[in-house]
Amino acid sequence: MTSGYREGRLGPGSEPAVERRIGLVALAIVAAFSIFVLRLFQLQIVEGAELRSRSERNFVRTVRLEAPRGDILDREGRVLATTRPAYRVQVIPNEVGGRQLTYGLLGEILGRPPVELAERVGSPRGRARFQPVVLEGDLAYELLAQVESHRYALPGVVTDIQPRRHYVERERASHLLGTIGEIEARQLASDDFEGYQAGEIVGQFGLESRLESHLRGRAGGLNLVVDVSGREIEVLEKIAPVPGGRAVLTIDLDLQRAAEAGFLAEEVDGLDKMGALVALDPRSGEILALVSRPAYDPNSFAGGIDSQTWLELIGHEWKPLRNRALSGQYPPGSTYKSIVAIAGLAEKEITPEETVFCPGHYRLGRRIYRCWKRGGHGEVNLLEALKGSCDVYFYQLGVKLGIDRIAEYARRFGLGRATGIDLGGEKGGLIPTKAWKERAREEPWIKGETVSAAIGQGFNLVTPLQLAVAYAAIANGGIVYQPRLVKRLETWEGELVAQPDSVPRSRAMVSSQVLDVVREGLIAVVQGERGTGARARVEGVEVAGKTGTTQVVSLDLVKDLEKEDIPVRYRDHALFAAFAPAEAPEIVVAVLVEHAGAGGGAVAAPIAQRVLARYFEKQPGRFDAEVNTESEGQGEVQGEGQGEVDSDVGGEGAAEGAGAIAVATGEEG
Repeated sequence: MTSGYREGRLGPGSEPAVERRIGLVALAIVAAFSIFVLRLFQLQIVEGAELRSRSERNFVRTVRLEAPRGDILDREGRVLATTRPAYRVQVIPNEVGGRQLTYGLLGEILGRPPVELAERVGSPRGRARFQPVVLEGDLAYELLAQVESHRYALPGVVTDIQPRRHYVERERASHLLGTIGEIEARQLASDDFEGYQAGEIVGQFGLESRLESHLRGRAGGLNLVVDVSGREIEVLEKIAPVPGGRAVLTIDLDLQRAAEAGFLAEEVDGLDKMGALVALDPRSGEILALVSRPAYDPNSFAGGIDSQTWLELIGHEWKPLRNRALSGQYPPGSTYKSIVAIAGLAEKEITPEETVFCPGHYRLGRRIYRCWKRGGHGEVNLLEALKGSCDVYFYQLGVKLGIDRIAEYARRFGLGRATGIDLGGEKGGLIPTKAWKERAREEPWIKGETVSAAIGQGFNLVTPLQLAVAYAAIANGGIVYQPRLVKRLETWEGELVAQPDSVPRSRAMVSSQVLDVVREGLIAVVQGERGTGARARVEGVEVAGKTGTTQVVSLDLVKDLEKEDIPVRYRDHALFAAFAPAEAPEIVVAVLVEHAGAGGGAVAAPIAQRVLARYFEKQPGRFDAEVNTESEGQGEVQGEGQGEVDSDVGGEGAAEGAGAIAVATGEEG
């Protein structure tokens, strides 16, 4: 019965049906395995390299650790430029998942349109897919916390801390410190930047550029284990970055602050005073303060300057990026009379006692050149001519000497040539000679141009730095130093690396007797009764100096205008150069105020006085210095040294032939 039951259960013809089922199952199994094999082939052979790379990236991420840039300090160790932490938000394009959601959430946190973020990242190909794109370079800590708290929903978004340059004094000393920025293609191709990579931040201008190799430091790195969301799991390896070295400058921050405060003390037609100031030690050439106004905030460049700020800077009417102390070229005005006096004494064309009568004008042929003091100075010797800045005295002395001998002595004192300061962008100025004019203009030199040149007008052009170097040589006995800004270089731990020496470039080869006479005249300018530099006096200190005023345009252009109606860019420049203590000089200050519209004694001398007073205030018990805010001497110096010509007697102006140069210089300012 059992056998019969089984036979009845299977029934006739049941074996083929079973075989068919087994065949279908086998076919299904083969198909499934085929799919697995094909998929395995695709993953391991077709996409294997990419998936392997992706797997490794998802597992280990290499992060570059930028080295903090070395600090820049003043001579007393006060920080001018340092490094602070900056929080960055970056996106690794290849790791971004759900672009719309990711950029939407990130945009909400950062307060930026998601479309803007997506456009910033773009759709890079090749290796660029794995390079992080910075979306925010200096994120507030509160926003950083929000990004970190949402990291689980932001695949491909990473944050880190990077060193960021910080200029503590903002605009102060900006032109000497300079700027940093991303390395340019031309720099990468240069041997000077061997070993640098695209995207690195380097010094671009000023000391940041000149000291790049010392300030740079050495980058480090991290190997991180991360999960698929980009969250850090573990640090596998870390190489710590090595900070850059420190640079201790010759700058005295107290004097720098005093100098810049002088330019900001009063406005000219609603504008802060523009121009430059250089203070240096005549015994070594060390720069104590260097100012160029208007200035800019180098912090704007620290994280990559935005286009709007850049356009505002380069399009500004008064060119705040220009370092006027080194590249501004101006007629020296009556400050040049000290050089002419030295030439006259050395060449024995005058004696200190010899007098000249100044009736308020000087006739040369059919032309009449007027003194700045319309009523004249009367009988004056050299001392009185320097004290009162008598133009007529120096007109006559200039004609006696001739332009070539004047130029020779000017160059002996460093005028008309670059000083050699290691800062970049320095201009050489111009001290004209007969040969120069014949070569440059294909015209002969005329005697009237010597008259103009003798009071620092005409073709003469000097920089404020050159003027400071020249007066330092007058103060120190004739040594022309190469000015320097670096006192010493140190490692980040404070170990000495280098200590530059003072470099005398040349000697003026003028006797001490000649220099003593001229210094006596310069003392009278400041300390003497009704001297034109009286506003530079410092209580308890004997100051020597010389005022100056230079025309920007020909007098014919503005002679019919009231002073207040003359456009700012057509107004006269004001100059003052001084040293103290007169008997044993320790500091020289040269000031130029662009388009001041008043004499050097009224505008430039008070700025110098602030710097001198601050210098001696820092030496308690030795000097009793205080800032002089009185207006003594102001009325005496209006227009001095401008070399006006009476056009009613056939004159064209003392700066004839040089008007175009003066105008161009003023426009550059």
